[in-house]
Amino acid sequence: MDSADLPAPLLDATFDQLRTLTLVHDTGSALRAARVLDREQSSVQKQLDTLNRAFQRMCGEPLVLRTGRGKDFRFTPTGEAVVELTRRTLAQWTDGVHAIRRRHGTRLTVGTTELMLPFLAAARERIAESLAARGVRLHVVHIRTREFAAALEADAVDVVCGSMVVPAGGTAHRSVYDVVERYRSRLAVLTNLPTSVLPDVPVSSAQLATLPLALPSDGLVVEFLSRWYGPDHRERLYVAADISDLTYGFSLLTSGLIPGCVLVTEGIAHAATSGNLPAAAGLRHVPLGSDFTPDLELLTGAFARRGERARVAPGHPLALCWAAFEAEVAAQTPAFSRA
Repeated sequence: MDSADLPAPLLDATFDQLRTLTLVHDTGSALRAARVLDREQSSVQKQLDTLNRAFQRMCGEPLVLRTGRGKDFRFTPTGEAVVELTRRTLAQWTDGVHAIRRRHGTRLTVGTTELMLPFLAAARERIAESLAARGVRLHVVHIRTREFAAALEADAVDVVCGSMVVPAGGTAHRSVYDVVERYRSRLAVLTNLPTSVLPDVPVSSAQLATLPLALPSDGLVVEFLSRWYGPDHRERLYVAADISDLTYGFSLLTSGLIPGCVLVTEGIAHAATSGNLPAAAGLRHVPLGSDFTPDLELLTGAFARRGERARVAPGHPLALCWAAFEAEVAAQTPAFSRA
């Protein structure tokens, strides 16, 4: 079709309206979509009404039908088809824009977990003047551990500074990612239990299952436990408290509200016992034993899709970013890291 012959109602549709349509489809209602978008429900409903009128004119059928007060919307066959087409269109546009941005190198998008912010900040300082001279803007995105792989797969970021669980000493991840390793670390225990209950000797796999644990519902610690004790690990362990994050777990233990343990990386345990983690002050570090199978460790560093580093010229801003990560690792390798 000649672009000059596109239907006028189609030309009036915006990406914002189409994104709203997909969110209504995913959430079921204008109210829930409005909450995701941080907008008024009336604004979302107005966009739906506009799209309904447009597609009624073009296709003879609206996209969305109301089914009653408080009930989810029903999408018509036309609506389902348009939602699927919208997803593909927005994904293609996003991929295309990212490709153009990477080629010109005018913006670097780096996803990072909270714990990796100091590492990213230090690396940025090494190339701040070079980026500014080139007019390159560094865009930072908060990435949670569970979003790590998806963010790279979706091409939403150029690099992720974070962590992943790998077999101890393993290198299979390099077939999937380009990596600058910062350090590797196993898990350890931080506890408020007295030494009469939990001595300062490595904790065995069987013993860990008997200790009162403050556990999160997802994240890296859960991945370790799932691979050690199976998907039903919460039924096989003594879960004394459910926590949303480690900071809350530290507060539970330091307050004395519960006697127990939290599982952390050796790096965090080192920071707590050396006085560099005030939230965990007073907690005792006990290592895990060598009988946990499979033998796993946490790999922390900078990650990109496999082959990304080879696609950019040495002077490209992304290449400068990788060089800064390598320089920072060389300068500040933690004492608790493992080869």
